[in-house]
Amino acid sequence: MPIIKSHFCPLPGLTNRHLQTLYPTFFRRRLKLPLTAERIELDDGDFLDLAHWSQIGGPQVLILHGLEGSLKSHYATPLMKALHDAGFSVTFMHFRGCSGEPNRLSRRYHSGDTGDIHTVLELLQKRTPDQPLFAVGVSLGANALLKYLGEGNVCPALTGAVAISVPFDLANAAQTLQTGFARVYQKHLLNKLIKATQEKFKIINSLIDLNALNKITTLYEFDDCVTAPLHGFASADDYYQQSSSRQYVKNIELPTHIIHAIDDPFMTPDVIPKDKELSDEVTLELSSRGGHVGFVSSVKNGWLEYRVTEILKNI
Repeated sequence: MPIIKSHFCPLPGLTNRHLQTLYPTFFRRRLKLPLTAERIELDDGDFLDLAHWSQIGGPQVLILHGLEGSLKSHYATPLMKALHDAGFSVTFMHFRGCSGEPNRLSRRYHSGDTGDIHTVLELLQKRTPDQPLFAVGVSLGANALLKYLGEGNVCPALTGAVAISVPFDLANAAQTLQTGFARVYQKHLLNKLIKATQEKFKIINSLIDLNALNKITTLYEFDDCVTAPLHGFASADDYYQQSSSRQYVKNIELPTHIIHAIDDPFMTPDVIPKDKELSDEVTLELSSRGGHVGFVSSVKNGWLEYRVTEILKNI
């Protein structure tokens, strides 16, 4: 499928990529929804926390959040409401340790972690075997989703997918977040990651040097000291090489739509895949503006929510 130009138009006064990124974080209203919480036990002794909003007879959608995201993320409840209003049953999956309670194992989650995605998709398939099943990934969740789709062992019921603001090249993202104003995002994410790691190892034995956490100043250092050793990678570079989704999009075999802004401050434009890197099932929708999971426009109830719902209906 082709690379297409997006019709997204930023809200006047919010054309700057950092304003697009920050505005919804600070000013987007989180909605109170009648969600049903569920904890599922995993074969390795850990758990995942899910939040459901069912729709009788509606197709299923699984939502995957970004780095250190949760139901409190600015896009989470608005996207769930838009999909539910359009007739979809929605499930929000917290990656390990992101629901407000540390997970039980030393490992947590990472940008290339696809096993838990497959587990939850299979669970949803078993519960509603006659309904189409979709997945929507945001940022880190989008990278993991594209990698999952490109690896080949995909849940048979999965009908289509949407990936938003994908960090296609993790090494590029780590480097970009060390420069200019993007260091603000890095500091915010790093603080959350370090705090979560410290909280986890208050209740279980640590496999890493916790004293080293106080010396970490970049996401690259965190991934080298924490993410890589806890998840079986030789180094941050090895983790980035194996987990970056750009190399997987050419293998995707079901309808997949990627929404991406060229001005995304979490990475440089040269990480965006070219036509020849996309499979025939992948559509890459590019906008010149939008920031990172921003896409703030004058569209009522949010352009991103409208666009994702429209895409899934078309699929």
